[in-house]
Amino acid sequence: MTVLSSRPAHPVDPGLVSIALEVAGRLANDASDVIMATAGRGVRPDSGESPFDWVTDTDHTLERHTRRVLTAEFPSIPVFCENTDADVPGDSEFRWVVDPVDGTANYTAGMPWCAYSLALVDRWGPVVGVVADPYRSQIYAAARGRGMRANGTPVRLAERQGDSLVVCTEMTRTGPWQGMGEFISTAAIAGTGVRVLGSKCLAVAQVALGHVAAAVLHGYHEWDVAGAVSLAVESGAVVLDRRGEGAQLPVDGLLVAAPDAADEVLAWWQSALQADS
Repeated sequence: MTVLSSRPAHPVDPGLVSIALEVAGRLANDASDVIMATAGRGVRPDSGESPFDWVTDTDHTLERHTRRVLTAEFPSIPVFCENTDADVPGDSEFRWVVDPVDGTANYTAGMPWCAYSLALVDRWGPVVGVVADPYRSQIYAAARGRGMRANGTPVRLAERQGDSLVVCTEMTRTGPWQGMGEFISTAAIAGTGVRVLGSKCLAVAQVALGHVAAAVLHGYHEWDVAGAVSLAVESGAVVLDRRGEGAQLPVDGLLVAAPDAADEVLAWWQSALQADS
């Protein structure tokens, strides 16, 4: 039986949370407008080592805007971004982490599946998280102990209806993760469809929204998923690492699942890793 993750018992100044939610929401709306105005319209990624790790002018524009606003509003809280920071140190009380365009290959192609992700994080995990889903005109927001909302409407996971499952996963920066083929085959035998849609952030957000049963990420950076993990925790999802141990932002892989799907999907993941080792 898996160890279920629980809502953190670590309160944060309510004033800080309220201001952070308001500012993050404004930034998410700004990002949504920019992404919709530019997606698929002749943009070209910078050259890089991997087609799964593209960066566009829009990434840079949204990063600069996000940094400028957050630095002005929260001068004592550092900001870390996918495009300019190699890693996220954990020695500050709080930190902002942002992925300006998660799903950049989709964005570049004009495929309607990309997101802007922003989270305020402390040593225990996300405090505030917002995700802009521009193509669906949705802003998802959550704060520790305050629940999750989609365009202002509260969201809470209900029990699954029936046995059918849809599970999301994503490639690593270099392609399929070790055991990914075995995982997909095992899921298919169990009657489950596995989807690889090109955005770690939106994969986790779909669990929070109740659209899919689980998301399995073999590897990730904090800015990829912190905003969406905040949504998932506050909607009632389970967050585990590949060993089945609960953590808000585990370092050893990430499983985000509806509570009644967590054990089954974790078993598939662990079996796939063992079979391909």
